[in-house]
Amino acid sequence: MEITKLQLFSYRNYKQCEIDFKNGLNVICGKNAQGKTNLLEAVYFCVVGKSFRASREKEVINKDSEFAKIKLFIKKEIGNSIVEIIFSRKDKKTVKINGVPIKKISELLGEFNGVFFSPDELKLIKESPEDRRRFMDIDISQTNKQYFYLLNRYNQILQNRNKQLKMNLKRDDLVDIMKIWNTQLATCSLKIAKYRQNFVYMLAPFAQKAHSYLTDNKEKLGLEYVGIEEKTEEDIIKHLEKNLDKDLALGYTSYGPHRDDIKVTINDVDVRTYGSQGQQRTCALSLKLAELDIIKNQINTKPVLLLDDVLSELDDDRKNRLLAYCKNVQTLITCTSFNYNVQCNKLEIENGEVKK
Repeated sequence: MEITKLQLFSYRNYKQCEIDFKNGLNVICGKNAQGKTNLLEAVYFCVVGKSFRASREKEVINKDSEFAKIKLFIKKEIGNSIVEIIFSRKDKKTVKINGVPIKKISELLGEFNGVFFSPDELKLIKESPEDRRRFMDIDISQTNKQYFYLLNRYNQILQNRNKQLKMNLKRDDLVDIMKIWNTQLATCSLKIAKYRQNFVYMLAPFAQKAHSYLTDNKEKLGLEYVGIEEKTEEDIIKHLEKNLDKDLALGYTSYGPHRDDIKVTINDVDVRTYGSQGQQRTCALSLKLAELDIIKNQINTKPVLLLDDVLSELDDDRKNRLLAYCKNVQTLITCTSFNYNVQCNKLEIENGEVKK
C-alpha cells in the first residue's frame, strides 16, 4: 500500500496543490509554519476520518473559502483507491471512497492504513492511560471493524449506566436497573479485553525488536496489558455488583475496559515513572514502528508511516537508524532541514505551496 498523489483545495494554508509521492522515503522540508504538518494531517484524515490535532473540523477550511477538500490516491496490492473528504462551513463533512459517499466513518477504516508519530506522541508513554487506550483502539479498529462497533456499543452502555448512577434513585431500585446494564457491559467488556490482550501480546515482540534496533541493543523494552482479569461474564457482573456503593459515591463506573492500560518497561523498570525523556520518546517511537508490523500481519501489506518533526528530537545515531528503517516502508517525514546521505523524494514547502 502506498500513496501516489495528494490533492488539496482550500485546506488550511493550501489554496490548491497537487503532490506526487514515491515509495520509500518522502522528505517534506521547510521552515516552521509553512504547512508541513498540514500535509500529514490531511493524509491522516484519510486513515481514520479525523484529525490528530483539530478539535473542530471546520478549522481546516481556508479562511477565504466556504469549503475544503482532500483527495488521496492510493495504490494497493490489488487495484487502486481514491479517498475524498469534503469539509463545509454549513454541513457535516462528506467522505467518499472511489466517488461513492459513505454513510458511517467505520466504512473508511481499513481503506487506507497509516501510522502517525510526532514529538507530541510522547504522551503515549508519559501521560494518562487514556492515551494508551486510544493507541490500542485506533490500531485495532484499522483492521477490525467488529472491534470498532463493539467499542462504540460499550461506550453507549457505559454512558447509560453512569447516568443511572447520578439519578439519586433508591438503592433497591437501582440494583434492579443495574442488572440490565451490568449484563450488557460484561458481554462487551470480556470481548474488548480479549482483543486488547491479544493486541499487546502480538505488539510486544515487534516493539522489542524496533526498540533494540533504535538503541543498538542497549535496552530491553517490555509491554504488559493491565486490565480486567476476570475470565467469564459472570465474574465481571459480580465485580460490578460488588463495586456498586463505590460507583454511587463516585458517580461513575469505576471498573471495566475504560480503565485499561499498557505498562511499558525498560530493563524491567517502569519507563513512565523512572525513564528519561529520551527513553520515553524512543519507547513511543518503538510502539509506533511496531504498529506497522502488526497492521502488515493483518492486511499483508505495510501501512504508510507519517513522521512529524521527529528528527529534531533524536540523537544522531537514532536518526540514522530511523532513516535506514524508513527505506523499507513508504514514509512521509517533515523537517526544517535535511542533510543526510540517503535516497529520498525531497519536497520543499513554502507558505502552503510546493516549490518546483
